[in-house]
Amino acid sequence: MSADLNDLARRVQAMEDHAAIMETKVRYLRACDRKQPDEVRKCFIDNAVIDFEGFPVFDNADEFVALYTQFGCVPHVLDMHHMQNPVITLTGPDTATGLFDLYFFQIDKQARTLIQLASSYEDEFVKRDGRWLLSKSVSRRLSFLMDEVNEKGLRTVVGLGEQTQTAFGQAAQ
Repeated sequence: MSADLNDLARRVQAMEDHAAIMETKVRYLRACDRKQPDEVRKCFIDNAVIDFEGFPVFDNADEFVALYTQFGCVPHVLDMHHMQNPVITLTGPDTATGLFDLYFFQIDKQARTLIQLASSYEDEFVKRDGRWLLSKSVSRRLSFLMDEVNEKGLRTVVGLGEQTQTAFGQAAQ
């Protein structure tokens, strides 16, 4: 009977860990949409590796959040992150990986642009003090669409398929 209880306890712990990892990812995306850099920061360990295509690679969560604050926390930019297709694998009692797809939509009222982007995330998580946190997050673009909106509200597609330049002037890989 105790073997059955131990197995049950292990399975319940795995389900709780899976749910907590999902919650960490959702908290991160919600905080991005709501322009809450302090909440974004709480989702990462200090020396997290953050490698988002088209941006510099970070090995420090504070530097990543500083850049996010500078470019993402401006009132004229509205972001919407929609995560889907999660695949979470517990790799140890305190480690896990997560694969996620993302649909991203952005409205830039100042530049009068709309961006639709599909990307994939390959994440690594660690459990610290009972909380699951991102230790590595790698994101690659799958598709890209950019429209400009003129004064009459008419949209013109200015980017289709693959994005060739980033906000930082680097060629997309």
